[in-house]
Amino acid sequence: MDIADVIRLYLRSLEQGSYDDVVKLFAEDAMVISPLYGTVKASDFYRDLFKDTAKSKITLLDIFVSKNSKCAAAHFRYEWTLKDGNTVSFECVDIFEFSEEGKIKKLKIIYDTYEARRVFERLKE
Repeated sequence: MDIADVIRLYLRSLEQGSYDDVVKLFAEDAMVISPLYGTVKASDFYRDLFKDTAKSKITLLDIFVSKNSKCAAAHFRYEWTLKDGNTVSFECVDIFEFSEEGKIKKLKIIYDTYEARRVFERLKE
């Protein structure tokens, strides 16, 4: 499977809230850098994210794959409904670094957190 296919599978699995399908795309020691959750092991990040999520809708806008390295980025719209029913929508760019085996070894999530942080902090009160 090529990098773009892995990213598409990742986004589908994320949208479906499938912990097992998402985590199997990551290397065992993979890390996620998230504006809301911090820098955490991928398995812990997705456990917490799915615990906080009632529903996700993802609209892929584009995928960019580096020609010189095992890096790629996905640009998408994320509509996130939290467990308390509040919804926030934002454009996001995820930057992926892949291992030689084709597993995600690092994921950096980038988006404007202004609205998402307000809704997220209400959930955590």
